[in-house]
Amino acid sequence: MTFSIKFCFLPIYDGELTMNGAQWVVHALRTQGVDTVFGYPGGAIMPVYDALYDGGVEHLLCRHEQGAAMAAIGYARATGKTGVCIATSGPGRDQSDHRLADALLDSIPIVAITGQVAAPFIGTDAFQEVDVLGLSLGLY
Repeated sequence: MTFSIKFCFLPIYDGELTMNGAQWVVHALRTQGVDTVFGYPGGAIMPVYDALYDGGVEHLLCRHEQGAAMAAIGYARATGKTGVCIATSGPGRDQSDHRLADALLDSIPIVAITGQVAAPFIGTDAFQEVDVLGLSLGLY
């Protein structure tokens, strides 16, 4: 199976901010042909959910972050498209790890989008703050 990457660019800057970061994420997903995502909303990822509401990408609500990752893997296997799962920061992000490792070992194309605490709070043991990069190193 081969994959192609389309480059996605923000609209030309006209002196006003036309998109926030969450809207850009949804724009990038649409540019890559993503039409369905699986997830469980919460705290730090809610701006992305707000953007999904208006962004033309269907969200399928799962009962747990692991379920969202498994659904994205199943979707990728069944359709040949990239599966996308969404989870909040901290425990929501951690719950996806085993399924992401499964996808890596089985060469399943999957994207995991997770929330994180605000930049000033990284490394301070803030509410639902974990070392996302450190936990993800084994998945690269």
